[in-house]
Amino acid sequence: MPLVVAKVDRLTRSVAYLSRLLEAGVDVRFADLPAIEGATGKFLLQQMAAVAELEAGMISARTKAALAAAKRRGVKLGGDRGERLTAKARAAGNAAQWAGAQARAADLADTVKELQAAGCESLRAIAAELEARGMPAARGGKWSAVQVSRLLERVNASTAQRISRPFGAGAAAAQ
Repeated sequence: MPLVVAKVDRLTRSVAYLSRLLEAGVDVRFADLPAIEGATGKFLLQQMAAVAELEAGMISARTKAALAAAKRRGVKLGGDRGERLTAKARAAGNAAQWAGAQARAADLADTVKELQAAGCESLRAIAAELEARGMPAARGGKWSAVQVSRLLERVNASTAQRISRPFGAGAAAAQ
């Protein structure tokens, strides 16, 4: 079974590595090239790999030059610069996330209440119906019974009224 690759430079930018693959008898096919067969095909493939290797070296040199120029201008490079959020900033961020989650729960409360009135009794049934309606979960994924449970807990905590059976049933409610 051949190894199929989109382009030569997606496999490697090293002529030596490509030569080792070919010498080992690996059947490599490239989507952007006709069948590579015989001495001519191998030669063309190695030339393309040589061009890819040259290109990689040029990209590296340009990147290093650009980073050096930025450093000379005083730009701070790299990830962790030792800065830490203050307790006040962390608290503000947490409060903003909590408020957003509460607002989302309030927006969905009427929909969930409607689903329950229509006969969706289990958390899984509610999750399936929210999916069927195309309503995205909090992070854009699929709805699960656990997410619906947390949504209901948020709604119940914020409105002090129950729109679901008590959660004392726990795992039984999720089924």
